[in-house]
Amino acid sequence: MGEVYRDVGNEIVRLEIRERNELIGICFGHIVPARRGRHLSIPYGPILGTGGWGLLLEELTHFAKDAGCTFIRMSPFLPLHHGSTELTMTQQGFRPSPLHLLAEHLWYLPLVEPDPWANTCHTEPVEVSTHAGNGLLRRAQDDTLPMTKEDIFKEMRATTRNLIRRAENEDVTITVSDDPIRDMPLFLALHDETRKRHGFTPYTDAFFHAQLKHFPSPSSQFPVPSSPSCSLYLAHYQNEVIAASIHMHFAGETSYHHGASSQKYRNIPASYLLQWHAIQDALARSDHIYNFWGIAPLSRDEQAIFLQEKQPKGSWGIPLSPCKKIACPARHPFAGVTTFKTGFGGKLLELQHCMDLPLSPTYYLTRSFETLRKWRRGF
Repeated sequence: MGEVYRDVGNEIVRLEIRERNELIGICFGHIVPARRGRHLSIPYGPILGTGGWGLLLEELTHFAKDAGCTFIRMSPFLPLHHGSTELTMTQQGFRPSPLHLLAEHLWYLPLVEPDPWANTCHTEPVEVSTHAGNGLLRRAQDDTLPMTKEDIFKEMRATTRNLIRRAENEDVTITVSDDPIRDMPLFLALHDETRKRHGFTPYTDAFFHAQLKHFPSPSSQFPVPSSPSCSLYLAHYQNEVIAASIHMHFAGETSYHHGASSQKYRNIPASYLLQWHAIQDALARSDHIYNFWGIAPLSRDEQAIFLQEKQPKGSWGIPLSPCKKIACPARHPFAGVTTFKTGFGGKLLELQHCMDLPLSPTYYLTRSFETLRKWRRGF
């Protein structure tokens, strides 16, 4: 990803922390030249043991100040309330960010039993690491059994199953592009249409091109299980591409990164069939996680509402609520995608919130602007 950000013009930094030549931590960051405030962004990290925080922050602060940054924004991929990371960051001068850097409420579908991420709130990791960028999400590789597509289909919300069948009956077909760079204009056209329809701030076209460039497709010489790769899925209807999505694959995980669909054929549920094909492909690769990424934050009652159609009462230890079946707060920008993603079944993983380290008094101007922006966008 560092090369992706370099391609779109961001300066990057990669650090390793060693003690007596033993690697005890790594960190990646990139400069975000935002008009609201130039800053050093640290996504998915740092990956660090109990020591080394002081030395790491000294180096990061030096780098950020030399690059003209007013603050450092750090978002480690760690479960909420896990360990002492939040306390350590607070002691080092960090404070909660007004905005999120990564999606902090993840909806994921375990593809093996037992769930590889089920013990992410425990203090002791289990055997072998399976998530690039997070040494705390681990599983015992020899003690899992794969789910079947019948199992997964049965656990979906009834509405989702019906929409998948309907797309099949409408003769929607799904393909995986054998040349994502060639077919990128198809995705970009749909993505621009989706952006205008929903009013979100998109990644640039250059970012999408760089992502596909640096993560070769699974059909290339790099096999999916051993190398990070990227797939472009296309949904076809009446000789047109009406939905598309970009998925990343690494270390037994498939992540749904970007999606787009046509307004012209909004009544054809192609996106549901597309996701179902991607899930089945992940099963065929023997992946252990299908990661839908971000959804709106859910209360315990709202989690119960999502689960009660798919799982026995009490399977999550969440009491069912008599309230109406409202997907999530209607004003939240992720309300629609939350209903869409949770319909496939799965579980919620909540991550630690993004933290900021101010480096200049002008950070507080940025903070005020972002707080207002957060309120106006409904987050």
